[in-house]
Amino acid sequence: MKVLVLGGSGGMGRFASRAISSFGSISLITIADLNADAAKEFAESFASNKITGIGLDVLDKKALKSILAEHDVVLNLTGPFFKFAYPILEAALEENCHYLDICDDWEPTEKMFALNELAQEKNRTAIIGLGASPGITNLLALKAMSELDEVKKIYTGWDISSAEPEEESSQSDVNAAMVHGIEQMVGKVKVFTNNKFQMVRPLKIVDINYPDLGDFKVSIFGHPEAITFPHHYPEISESLNLMHGAEASFRFIFKILRFWIEMKLLPKNTAARIIGWLEKKNPNVPKNSLKALPGVYGLAQGLKNGTKTTVAVSLDNTNDKLEKMSMGEATGYPLACGLKMLIEGKLNKFGVLAPEACGIDPDNFFQELGSFLGHADSLKTIVSRESV
Repeated sequence: MKVLVLGGSGGMGRFASRAISSFGSISLITIADLNADAAKEFAESFASNKITGIGLDVLDKKALKSILAEHDVVLNLTGPFFKFAYPILEAALEENCHYLDICDDWEPTEKMFALNELAQEKNRTAIIGLGASPGITNLLALKAMSELDEVKKIYTGWDISSAEPEEESSQSDVNAAMVHGIEQMVGKVKVFTNNKFQMVRPLKIVDINYPDLGDFKVSIFGHPEAITFPHHYPEISESLNLMHGAEASFRFIFKILRFWIEMKLLPKNTAARIIGWLEKKNPNVPKNSLKALPGVYGLAQGLKNGTKTTVAVSLDNTNDKLEKMSMGEATGYPLACGLKMLIEGKLNKFGVLAPEACGIDPDNFFQELGSFLGHADSLKTIVSRESV
């Protein structure tokens, strides 16, 4: 099998590239990046003749399709996804490539679902949003759903204080993850509530109750999970993606930046640089409070044996390997897990699918993810239940 890794020498791509480099069933890995020198230098660091690096502008459709035609699978880590995701997926399917990405923007996610019929016609699997959030969060929520007889509401959540950009990257300009963050703070974002899709203001405060921990105030963020769960599970009445972590200070800063952007006093790229600088100035602080929300979680509300029940699933945050997992690992390794499962024939659904609907078994996924961290048993999920 031949695999093309777009953005493979970037902050997230480096982790995905290193992870899949050990897969014996892959005969060729092509690491492609707009920065040709970075791609070639990174590929040479593997000292393997099956790994090569090339320069590629993904906006050059002819060049993109030419290289896609030489591969079986493409991993897309080229952000920002609101700009690149849809055209790359379309080109991949046209050239008969399976496709996996870490897209964390809801707008292209919605658009990419329109390519589902093409993917099915081509007998190709396209998994969109298999990173941290979305990705890990989706599979935590899927596990929570499996604990209920009937699911009404789904919440996926993540800690913004852990979203620190990787130092090592091929990107010389503003960080794509920070550009994404700015895009999802301005204007309105799509969520699913009261049995319908609605446009709401990001950073809006939401009250949730987490089993065994209690009540928390969190903020709406514009991530794909809010729209992918109701897309695949129409019986759900509400789906939100929620952000927490240093809420008071970060929310205040975000709202100031948003005001300046919307008043056209501050360019988005400049705001993204400010956010990136703040992230580096505010390193992660260990959570000592027993009431602190987990770093990532999936929460499902519904019925169990006729009783209203809330189920939350998180990763074991007492694990040292998990605590030290970087943003690049948390995003790149899940994508590698998805590719491994695809190669092994564990994913046999065709179409454009979010992680919760592509056939991934959550327990198997987290075992695979743990193996990339040093041991298959190093990553465990914690299930919390509370009935009303």
